[in-house]
Amino acid sequence: MLGRFFPALFPPGEPLEAQRRLFLIALTAPVITYVLVFAVYPAIVGLSYSLWRYNLLRPHRTAFVGFDNYVKFFSDPAMQAALWNTAVFVVAAVILEFLLGFALALLLWRDRLFSRICLALLLVPVTVTPLATGLIFRALLTADYGPIGYWARILGISGERGFLGTPSTALATIVVMDVWQWTPLMALILLAGLKAIPATTLEAARVDGATALQRLTTIVVPLMVPSILLALLLRMIDASMVFDTIYVTTNGGPNNATNVLMIAAVKEGLEFFNIGTASTIATVMLALVGLMATVFFLLIGRYEKKVAP
Repeated sequence: MLGRFFPALFPPGEPLEAQRRLFLIALTAPVITYVLVFAVYPAIVGLSYSLWRYNLLRPHRTAFVGFDNYVKFFSDPAMQAALWNTAVFVVAAVILEFLLGFALALLLWRDRLFSRICLALLLVPVTVTPLATGLIFRALLTADYGPIGYWARILGISGERGFLGTPSTALATIVVMDVWQWTPLMALILLAGLKAIPATTLEAARVDGATALQRLTTIVVPLMVPSILLALLLRMIDASMVFDTIYVTTNGGPNNATNVLMIAAVKEGLEFFNIGTASTIATVMLALVGLMATVFFLLIGRYEKKVAP
């Protein structure tokens, strides 16, 4: 049958199974090519650069150093602080987004007019780019003229430099910005998981006398494990690569309080032209993302084995 529509790719004499295999290859070839060119190849190049001392301003000093860049990365206090800031940001932002997103998803679960209106409003923060989000919050929180930052300084809630200019509050403020923007996405993913739960299952539990809390803990949450894991994975990967909002608000300051791995990589590569060091940071980030994805797939596999008949 495929030969009728694609005679050049699928000659009429070939078996049907071979035609199907060729058809699948033809469908996946563009995606595979894209991944190889824009993901695999840059990762290999970055890994190779991380093994060299390579500075664009001093190309004559280029030398193969093996894993020395990684030793310097994990022994450098500034890089340790960037790694710690990244971990704190990811954990704090993702936990808050999950809790708030799950609460919003439960509130919007019922198909009512109010829920539909709120669902439409939830899309607004997601459509705003992270760069624009950073500019908006910077304007709001500036201690001199920001409507929030000015009064917070006058009332003594923030320091003289505002929330973003004070080392003790800068990272927490970035977390709040991320929560504002990405909690709706978390809520939408979790809401899709809630919508997939059969209504008959919940109704049967209600008839059997299960309370709302019992239905939530024994039916809703277990059935939502795939959606929960997917939402957490997507947000953890994205949060670990946060850049735009920090770049336009604090640029890693004050006093390196918001200096995360992505900011450190950009500074090393584009400001100091240390390509080897920047590639090392990028490779470490890639390894962390790969670790998170591996844990996700292991948990999904364990869940599928558990629920399999």
